[in-house]
Amino acid sequence: MDPILLAVGMVIAGLVLLYFGAEGLVGGASSLALRLGITPLIVGLTVVSFGTSAPELLVGLIGSDDVNLGNVVGSNVANIALILGVAAAISPLKIETRVVTHELPIMLAATGFFIALAFDGELTRLDGVLLLTAMAAYMVYMFLGARRDMKRLEAIVGDDLNDADAKQRSVVVDTLLMVGGIAGLALGAKWMVDGATTIASSMGISELVIALTVVAIGTSLPELATSVVAAFRGEADISVGNVVGSNIFNLLFVMGVVACFGTIVVGPDALNIDLWVMGGISLLLWPLLRSGHSLKRWEGVLMVVGYLVYTVTMFMR
Repeated sequence: MDPILLAVGMVIAGLVLLYFGAEGLVGGASSLALRLGITPLIVGLTVVSFGTSAPELLVGLIGSDDVNLGNVVGSNVANIALILGVAAAISPLKIETRVVTHELPIMLAATGFFIALAFDGELTRLDGVLLLTAMAAYMVYMFLGARRDMKRLEAIVGDDLNDADAKQRSVVVDTLLMVGGIAGLALGAKWMVDGATTIASSMGISELVIALTVVAIGTSLPELATSVVAAFRGEADISVGNVVGSNIFNLLFVMGVVACFGTIVVGPDALNIDLWVMGGISLLLWPLLRSGHSLKRWEGVLMVVGYLVYTVTMFMR
C-alpha cells in the first residue's frame, strides 16, 4: 500500500479515535463523579476540562518538539478563531459578564506568561514546574469560586441540588467508558502523530506546520463538538467557557507536563510568528466580547476567514 495513503488513513483514524476517546472519558468520568456526590460545576471545571485537553496532552507526550509546541499553539488559535467563529456564525453568542471579567483575563495572563517563558527559545523543566504551579493556582481559584456559587445555589433551591442522576448508568459502564476513552486517546494520538509526521517528511512540509494545522484541529475536535452543539442550543456561555478553559489548560497543564519530561526547543518560526499569532488572536477576543458582551455572526465569519488565511500562509512558508 502507498505509504502516503496509509499515513492519511492513520491521521483520519486517529482523529476518529481522539474524538470518541475524549467523549468516552468525559462522559464516563462525569457520570461517575456525579454518582459519588461531586457537584456538576466542579466536574465541569476539572473532569471535562481535562477530557477535552487530553488529546493535546497525549500528543505532546509522544511527539517531537515542533509537534508538541505546534499542537498546543495551533489548538489555541483554532479554539478561538475557528471554533468560536463557527459557533458565532451558527448563532450569535451572548456572553455573561463573569466570562469577560474573570475567565478571559486569566486566559490572557496564561498566554502572556507562556510566551514570556518561551521567549528565550526553549521551555525547560523549570518552566514546566512554573506552568504547573500556575495551573494549580488557577484550579484552587476556580474551586473556591465554585464552592461559593454552589452555596448560593443551595440557599435558593435547597439540598436537592446535589442529588444528581448520573444518567442511570452502572458504575461498570462508566468505568469501561473511562478506560476505553483513555485507550482511544492514546492510540488515536499515536496514529495521528505518526501519520502526520510521515506526510510532512514526504511532502517537504515542516512538522511544525502539520502540527499547527492537521494535528491541532484534530485534537480540538472535542472543543469543536461541544461548542457547536452548545451554539445550536443557544448556550453561549458553554461555547465560550469551553474554549477559554481549554486554552488555559493547554498552556499551563499540557505544556507544563510535557516540559517536565525534557527541554522543548522553540523554533524560529514558532517564536517569531505563531506564538504572536496566538497572543494576538487571544487579545483580539477581549474587545470583541466586551462590545455588548456578545460575539456577532459577522464577527464569527470574519474569525473563520482569518483562520483560513492563516492556515494557507503557513503552507506557503
